[in-house]
Amino acid sequence: MSRIEKLERELHLKQLQINGLLNITQAINENLSAEGLFGMYTDFLSWHFGISKIALFFREGNTWECVTSSGIQSNEFNQYDLNEVFSPFKQRQGLENTTHPMLKAFDLVIPVMHKEAPIAYALLGGFADQEDGYNKLQFITTITNVIAVAIENKRLFKQFVAQELMRREVDVAAQIQQTLVPRRLPGSDKFELSSIYRPHSAVGGDYYDVVEFPDGKIIFCIADITGKGIPAALLMANFQASFHALVARQPSMEDLVQELNSSVWKVTHGDRFITLFLGKYDIHERTLHYINAGHTPPLVFSNGEVIELRNGTTSLGWLPELPFLEIGGLCLINEALIFTYTDGLTDIKNPAGEDFSDDKLKDFLRQHATLKAKDLNTELLAHVDRFKETEPFPDDITVLTCRVF
Repeated sequence: MSRIEKLERELHLKQLQINGLLNITQAINENLSAEGLFGMYTDFLSWHFGISKIALFFREGNTWECVTSSGIQSNEFNQYDLNEVFSPFKQRQGLENTTHPMLKAFDLVIPVMHKEAPIAYALLGGFADQEDGYNKLQFITTITNVIAVAIENKRLFKQFVAQELMRREVDVAAQIQQTLVPRRLPGSDKFELSSIYRPHSAVGGDYYDVVEFPDGKIIFCIADITGKGIPAALLMANFQASFHALVARQPSMEDLVQELNSSVWKVTHGDRFITLFLGKYDIHERTLHYINAGHTPPLVFSNGEVIELRNGTTSLGWLPELPFLEIGGLCLINEALIFTYTDGLTDIKNPAGEDFSDDKLKDFLRQHATLKAKDLNTELLAHVDRFKETEPFPDDITVLTCRVF
């Protein structure tokens, strides 16, 4: 072959390679599927470079998956720990001296790196033409990088879209959840109520509610649903609907809690449960009856005495039927503070790792038990902020404070 013929042949091959690269670039711009790009990659290397063995790998979770191959069965790689196989390779490298049984079938490994971390590996073997090898390797490396980066960008974009969709769903869930707790609390010259409701994340698993009846009775509850996020929010919505539907019938407290338990069980079958404190206060008789279903015991402060409200039953949703149920009762002759809360409050820690704890909460309430309900909650938040300093809130925090006169 004359020198001119050789130059013409090389020019023709270069033109074919450039056209191939342009076609791949155009396909990327037109958002061709990953499968389509894989096909173009293997066809290009097979036809234009005569490469008979091709295997391209992308990371899938904590391991590597062969996404396309030619001239070799991809299931042959299943027997190897690919993290171990690929870990030594940080740059393009020939495999003529390898002893690894998987790599011996190939001549070349091309890692595609991003910020010093590999995003893909190409294994190539069976080169038909060794002429002008360096330039060909450069071009093959370029094509491999172009394809790998395009696929990685597709993956990242899909991940972004999924995360954005999840974020919007969480935002909607948070907006809906805010409508499930009371915006305004009832009050009179006989009682006053104030609440704190701070989900740990956008949506939480805490719930509280108050229902006032014309006969002078008020029913109030506070609940803590296991878990966080969307599942807890869905269970909370279901619980709120059941609570309002049942309370409207004004059943006995025993029947109300039994039916709430059945409602939760039908949804969760024991996989999730709800701790609940349910109270009924009669402003005329000044009596408080309650059922504590596995919840953090509320505190009653009256005449310098502190009473923990523990009587009740197990958490709701653990069993299809409650194994026992005991109603507690108090007669609040004098002014009293009824403080109900979820355990996220006492789980708060300071920088030294100390919990806010039940004892610290009781000490605070003793000092502030005569404050109005709203003022007490305001002071409590300020006190907690001083205690935790820069530490984050570890969980949802919900408080329902009731003063009776």
